[in-house]
Amino acid sequence: MRPTAASLEAAATASALACRLVQPADAVLREFFRSHHELGSHDRALVAETVFAVLRHKRLLEALVPDPTPRRLALASLVKFGGISIAALNSLLERDDHEWLIAVKRAATETLPAAVQLSLPDWIWERLAGEHAEQEAVSLARSLLNAAPLDLRVNTLRGNRDEVLRTFAADGIAAEPTPYSPVGVRLTGRPAINRHSLFTTGAVEVQDESSQLACYLVAPKRHEMVVDFCAGAGGKSLMLGALMRSQGRIYAFDVSAARLARFKPRLKRSGLSNLYPHPIANENDLRVKRLGGKIDRVLVDAPCTGLGTLRRNPDLKWRQSPQSLAELKLKQAAILRAASNLLKPGGRLVYATCSLLAAENEDIVAAFIADRGDFRKLHCGELLAQQGIALDTGECLRLAPHVHGTDGFFAAAMTRS
Repeated sequence: MRPTAASLEAAATASALACRLVQPADAVLREFFRSHHELGSHDRALVAETVFAVLRHKRLLEALVPDPTPRRLALASLVKFGGISIAALNSLLERDDHEWLIAVKRAATETLPAAVQLSLPDWIWERLAGEHAEQEAVSLARSLLNAAPLDLRVNTLRGNRDEVLRTFAADGIAAEPTPYSPVGVRLTGRPAINRHSLFTTGAVEVQDESSQLACYLVAPKRHEMVVDFCAGAGGKSLMLGALMRSQGRIYAFDVSAARLARFKPRLKRSGLSNLYPHPIANENDLRVKRLGGKIDRVLVDAPCTGLGTLRRNPDLKWRQSPQSLAELKLKQAAILRAASNLLKPGGRLVYATCSLLAAENEDIVAAFIADRGDFRKLHCGELLAQQGIALDTGECLRLAPHVHGTDGFFAAAMTRS
């Protein structure tokens, strides 16, 4: 996809806005496109891809590009990572652009510090390197520089995976089953899925395979009472409702009324009638306390650094910090404590994050178990095997892009005695 003068200028402007890190990159792009109606679909695609490439490779590009202005960063990302030749950009280049672009394209990066090569802040790389063998840490970090595929979940109240795959094939959309989730579909490329009939009728929903597997760990049964404690826009709640065949009752709690508002059209498409979204003030909301000891299953998809989602949210690595991590750890521990009080004896609690860091994952669970003598861990591999899913990453579920093809993800399952 070759840029035009207009699309290159737009890409540079949008990249500069995204690199301010005031808002998430996708929010920046939404606002940018709303104010630039003149850009066609191809130009918008190029702008979006360039912005995300600049954010993914920001640290390396800034090390290689002399005077790294937004325009130069956009050009360098196209040449270094976008598969566009310098010759194809000739009509857009200024007199001195050829020399530095050639140098960037040919630059050997092996002598640069690992964190620069991998475009990570030092603090994130140091944590990954401290938690993994060196080559494993490098492979993980490199996988985070790739774009993520688009995963969908089949709504089993509306159809089955084979039917969905046949429909996509008939429409010329490349799709395949996800390797682990029995209801997952992985798309190749970026089709306009939100306009496809399977989406508009609620037969499929966008949901990464890792998130689907977390719902299988919850394994809700019909007629049970379930709480999705940090429901957000409701993706996991919808899957839990489908697993329960729209029976029982699911409370979808979140502190953000705006996120829950995005849940409503998804709920309407789904055909589910057992979901009850409720905004709460915090984890100690009276609505939460009233359900204490009454709930069969609780899912805590805790707020986290989101570092496991860097393939789709590359700006997060620049927006998070050791300070924000420390604040999140306190919040995660508090939410897990409050959510645990909802469970009746024998109930199941699943704690999950899309973080790669033990500080947000194993450490939070270990501290909780040590503090609460009435909870013990369940083996996630065994829980998945009971549902015909052959995936055993140990007692906890730990997923990584370079190994499993999913977002980076963690989950631990516990039961209350």
